[in-house]
Amino acid sequence: MSHTDDHGDATWWVACLCAEWCGVCREFRPAFEAQARAHPGLRFAWVDVEDEADAMGDVDIETFPTLLVGRGDQPLFLGPIPPSAPGLARLLATLRAHPKPAAGLSPAAGALLQRLAADVLPNALV
Repeated sequence: MSHTDDHGDATWWVACLCAEWCGVCREFRPAFEAQARAHPGLRFAWVDVEDEADAMGDVDIETFPTLLVGRGDQPLFLGPIPPSAPGLARLLATLRAHPKPAAGLSPAAGALLQRLAADVLPNALV
């Protein structure tokens, strides 16, 4: 299944994988939502990994916040990030300028992106 926007371009997904109980995630959420407003061409989603345990599959998120970035069906980044707006902005700028998978990207990232994009991400948009 290919995800495209209204212009036929691949949809960019930026998903923050978090947990409701995580204070760092709660503090980071306003900065994440600000980045969503600053990048209207990207689709940002806030995903509670405990609420979406089935979609997470075998992927274990151990550090919060963890970011999943994908373009269409291709994952570009999956990993923990410092909870800062400037750091997130730099990561997104780098990935948009050079949309290729990050070094060391987990093989499970593609399957996770497909599972989340099918049901979870559209319902978790910020």
